[in-house]
Amino acid sequence: MNNLDKVKERIEKLCAELNRHNHLYYILDSPEVSDTEYDELIRELRLLEEKYPQFSTPDSPTQRVGATPVEGFGVVEHPYPLLSLANAFSQDELSAWYNRVSRLVGGQKFTMACEHKIDGLAVALTYFNGQLVTGATRGDGFCGENIIQNLRTIRSIPLSVPKEAPSCFEVRGEVFLPKIGFHKLNEERAAEGLPLFANPRNAAAGSVRQLNPRITAKRPLDIYIYGLGWTEDETLPKTHWETMNYLKSLGFKINPENALVKSIEEVEDFYRTWAERRASLPYEADGIVIKVDLLAFQERLGAAGHEPRWAIAYKFPAVQATTRLREIRVSVGRTGTINPYAILEPVAVGGVTIRQAALHNEDNVRLKDIREGDWVYIQRAGEVIPEILGPLKGRRTGEEKEFNLLEKLFDKDKRRPVCPACGTEIFRPEAEVMYYCSNASCPAQVKGLIEHFASRGAMDIRGVGESQSTLLLKERLVKDAADLYYLTKEQLIQLERMGEKSASNIIKAIERSRNRPLARVIYALGVRHIGEEIARTLAEHFNSLDEMADATKEELMSIPSIGPKIAESVTTFFRQEKNRHILEKLRRAGIKLEKEEMKAKALPLAGQEFIITGRLKAFSREEGEAKIRTLGGTTKDNITRQTTYLVVGEEPGAKLARAQTLGIKQLSETEFLRLLEDKTQ
Repeated sequence: MNNLDKVKERIEKLCAELNRHNHLYYILDSPEVSDTEYDELIRELRLLEEKYPQFSTPDSPTQRVGATPVEGFGVVEHPYPLLSLANAFSQDELSAWYNRVSRLVGGQKFTMACEHKIDGLAVALTYFNGQLVTGATRGDGFCGENIIQNLRTIRSIPLSVPKEAPSCFEVRGEVFLPKIGFHKLNEERAAEGLPLFANPRNAAAGSVRQLNPRITAKRPLDIYIYGLGWTEDETLPKTHWETMNYLKSLGFKINPENALVKSIEEVEDFYRTWAERRASLPYEADGIVIKVDLLAFQERLGAAGHEPRWAIAYKFPAVQATTRLREIRVSVGRTGTINPYAILEPVAVGGVTIRQAALHNEDNVRLKDIREGDWVYIQRAGEVIPEILGPLKGRRTGEEKEFNLLEKLFDKDKRRPVCPACGTEIFRPEAEVMYYCSNASCPAQVKGLIEHFASRGAMDIRGVGESQSTLLLKERLVKDAADLYYLTKEQLIQLERMGEKSASNIIKAIERSRNRPLARVIYALGVRHIGEEIARTLAEHFNSLDEMADATKEELMSIPSIGPKIAESVTTFFRQEKNRHILEKLRRAGIKLEKEEMKAKALPLAGQEFIITGRLKAFSREEGEAKIRTLGGTTKDNITRQTTYLVVGEEPGAKLARAQTLGIKQLSETEFLRLLEDKTQ
């Protein structure tokens, strides 16, 4: 076989492999490789086809924009193709694109629009005589699926537009599932024994392609419009930036983080800023998109194949990778849950070395078909928490071992599965997916509860983390979370690697935590199924922890958003003598177990909406938000015209520019503290 035959064979193999991955990703919503691996394959194929054009075929994956629509939805033909984007993975590749554009426009200066490349599903929305008439997926770029009934359920998509809008036009946008909604959806699916979505993009795709629109309507999908597809109106703005502002005036949702820049240096600044802050975004984004702003230049530049010359995607460093799963081990959570986790061969993901990852429960392991010895692809969920997406089944050798929790926990001497931390019997409640340790005094549970109690969203006792909790228990300085309030500086100094300054800081943090609002105390107790939102709901209903502890299951279920599972969890918790004892110790320590009652007048911040950006000196952002809610105000994450105040701390984010654009009043931390003081007098 000569060299050309080998090249042809490699191209054919790459085409077959990429077509298979396209089908898994776009049609079945079940990818087997990470985005990074796919990008490497497509780049190799594109380079080979450029060098050996005689082997390039019309049906090559490099000539396709997406994938063929599935049956079940009507087919919509796009009047103008929905093109894909070329990718840049380095400053050199970005500069090469910029220089090429500059050369093609005759060296004229040009501005650019920078946008987040949101990981969602591209759609085309067509409006006729002011009404939304069709909504289609990208499909293969030329034809897509008509998912209009499902898109109508997304509240951020206008069903009609003002009279001044063009009589007939199309807009294009990205439907996505916010991170919070994604995690909640997967929690619900895990509870129901359903397969988990690998990432928000898969979740969004699966949601809008439901044959039953009622299912779609239950999912918190959102959209950002990123362009005008086509229109019969010739009097529209002459730049992309002006067009986006025009579409915004018609009621379309435009990403407030978009920016207009004048140079390649400003593009790089935008990229670096969001590469560092991407974890703070409410959605998943894998890069930025740069577009030539002047539409006349866009038209002149045209497209190369299925990629516009006037735009490029500058990808963030990969947050996905593949590695081998060495072993599945088991730990015990703060509520007694028996949790499997994976020991991995160390691998760098997004600049961080990952050595282990949570697997949640045995059912999740089975649903994903994850086995000891598997090669797996992982990602940093929210770019922080390592998560195994699934196995690379094509790399199995037959030596991989299926995971069985009860076998892993089986004690030969006791002849039964036992808790790995204390050796006590384990159990699985009816209709639940988790096994639990039956020993409420299990040292692993106690340690987890102390860590949770001291965590930021709970009592926020800085300095008391995993290692400190372990030491405190080991030295028998604490038996439960309430004992933290009886510690002395002298006791802490005696601990290993504990200096006088660190001990002083912990004691100060403990003292500051004594005045946390009732909702924070409820959450800190670590009652099963009670998160921060449910804790606030309970704190609003009950005047004290004692009142909540004495509540019946029926009384609890009468509260909106409190179902039988939560009600049972609360009553079970307070029936245990040791938990009642903890409450009493907290009371003796001076912890407020009652709700702070306002004077007999309307709450002073009622009807006012606050957003906090940046870092506050006086207290944490969560504490600031709690103070606002105590005074009747509301707190939100995103700036809108309904926002009353933006509280600006140190190193504020992009919300500041957004507030300035909308004319929202800003408060410095000093002004904010003065406002709180005035309203509490």
